[in-house]
Amino acid sequence: MYQKVLVAFDGSPESRLAVDECSHLAPITGREIHLICVLHDPSPYLLAGEFVPEPALAVDRSRMEADLAEAAGKLTARGFSVTKHLEDGEPVDVIVRTAEALNVDLLILGHRRSKKFALRWWRGSVEKMLVERIRCSILVAGDPSPR
Repeated sequence: MYQKVLVAFDGSPESRLAVDECSHLAPITGREIHLICVLHDPSPYLLAGEFVPEPALAVDRSRMEADLAEAAGKLTARGFSVTKHLEDGEPVDVIVRTAEALNVDLLILGHRRSKKFALRWWRGSVEKMLVERIRCSILVAGDPSPR
């Protein structure tokens, strides 16, 4: 039985599927749901010579706080105890570190399907990297509707 569940959320339609998938779990006594959103560290862009203004980062943070609160509210309405985590950094590193620190039993994440083989092969994905590094069970939520 999964007691501690970590749901990866970034506001995308795929991550909303992960929240929906989590809502299908039974809200049993003692089950902890941790909802994590990682704001990507802008320092690589700064090193490449691109300027990321502080107000833009603040807008991203406030937008993600609102999205995170909305997703947490959906799970709370289903009877879950939800803890929100809004972190900065490299998503894979932060999610793995958080999963280990919380000693989670299950990670739920969404997955974006790509029709084109070249895109699937060329583009590295957070999901693929997490599968290699995470130590708990993983539930991958996909969109069941045909495209």
